[in-house]
Amino acid sequence: MSVIEGLKEIVGAGHVLTGADTEKYGSDWMGRYIAEPIAVVRPGSTEQVSRVMALAHDQGIKIVPIGGNTGLTGATYAEGAVMLSLERLNKIREIRADARLGIVEAGVILSNLHDAAEAHGLVFPLTFGARGSAMIGGALSTNAGGSNVVRYGSTRGLCLGLEVVLADGRVMDLMSQVHKDNTGYDLKDLFIGGEGTLGVITAAVVKLFPKPQAYATAMIATPGVPEALRLLNRLQAETGGAVEAFEFMAGSYIENHLRIIEGAKPPFEKSYDVNIMLEVAATSPRDAAPAEDGSIPVVERLEQTLADLMEEGAILDAVLAKTEEQRRAIWKRREDAAEVGRGEGRKIGTDICVPTDKVAVFLERMEAALPRLDPGATDSWVCHLGDGNLHYAVFPATDSPETDNAIVEHIEGEVLELGGSFSAEHGVGLMKKASMARRKDPVALDVMRKLKAALDPNGVLNPGKVLPD
Repeated sequence: MSVIEGLKEIVGAGHVLTGADTEKYGSDWMGRYIAEPIAVVRPGSTEQVSRVMALAHDQGIKIVPIGGNTGLTGATYAEGAVMLSLERLNKIREIRADARLGIVEAGVILSNLHDAAEAHGLVFPLTFGARGSAMIGGALSTNAGGSNVVRYGSTRGLCLGLEVVLADGRVMDLMSQVHKDNTGYDLKDLFIGGEGTLGVITAAVVKLFPKPQAYATAMIATPGVPEALRLLNRLQAETGGAVEAFEFMAGSYIENHLRIIEGAKPPFEKSYDVNIMLEVAATSPRDAAPAEDGSIPVVERLEQTLADLMEEGAILDAVLAKTEEQRRAIWKRREDAAEVGRGEGRKIGTDICVPTDKVAVFLERMEAALPRLDPGATDSWVCHLGDGNLHYAVFPATDSPETDNAIVEHIEGEVLELGGSFSAEHGVGLMKKASMARRKDPVALDVMRKLKAALDPNGVLNPGKVLPD
């Protein structure tokens, strides 16, 4: 029996795509990694995923799991492989409002989970620009971050349990629904961030949180990054840790946004180097309930804080959202980052993280180093400043792979010297394998290879990704 016939027997002929029908799966969202998979198989249950993996294990078929295909590092590149799409495993099995948890399948689109949670007065706080197509399984496989990490943590911190199909087809039930579970090794964390190299996530138990009753959202400009961090710490203290987003956009990013995004408007009348989007959320009625004059306490408190800081000279400008439309416009400016990135031209993009108090140090060092590395090169960035995650981009003036590599290696060196990471929330995939070889602790790499060999001895699961050759 051929591979295709075997797959059709498991999932049905209509759910095994070949030839031109695989085209939309074969290219990543950015169009950087384009492949021709042997086929795309679309199982409709965990049992079918198990049978597909058992077949692959026995016949040595390479399998590349795929969710919403919104990744940025080539982790779903599938030349000469079968792509295993989780899109049909899209059921929200249960929302348990009293326990504040949801039980969902891997193919659930992030925005659909948002809607389901909201119907119960809850939120699943993971959010980023691709939420309308990204799937829970992919978010778990890359340990996605997003804009609300400052309050809720990354995807790993939002997950209580997993269901995983191993390389040989066995189903591992790690679907714990409790916050405390000390029954041996925490195996689920091997698969969260594993990018489908150790197993296929088919379902998860996720944490839900009370839906905020009111938001205070603003754009502010500060004299520098240290002043912005002091503002963040002050707001966290005054609100009891209710800051949900604290996003730093460079002046150059604002310029590019205005140039690339149709209808975009500047955040302020003047231009500034440090532009911060911040949002504070209130769940308590005392902070969210409108006063007799219609004012919202959390909004009034933020407005007064910003006015005080303006008098102190700690901030240069501020625009507070007064309507939901204005709030959405502020968020859109930040969430357009992926579209801005697509329109910026040739660039070296990064997804790095440093301690929050080292963000300014990193930027100062790169400002000094970039003219030496590539005279005429420019840079731009957006940053989850609340957790130190920088999407730092360089636009080279020299069209030279050697120069590009020198810039990347210099960035990595600065990041690691500051105690940071060269991969914060996008994963490793293909793009950062060279960085793994250069920068990851050799002992850690050795342990990773042994785990891969133990869980996938035939090397069928997403081969060639994450680990250096």
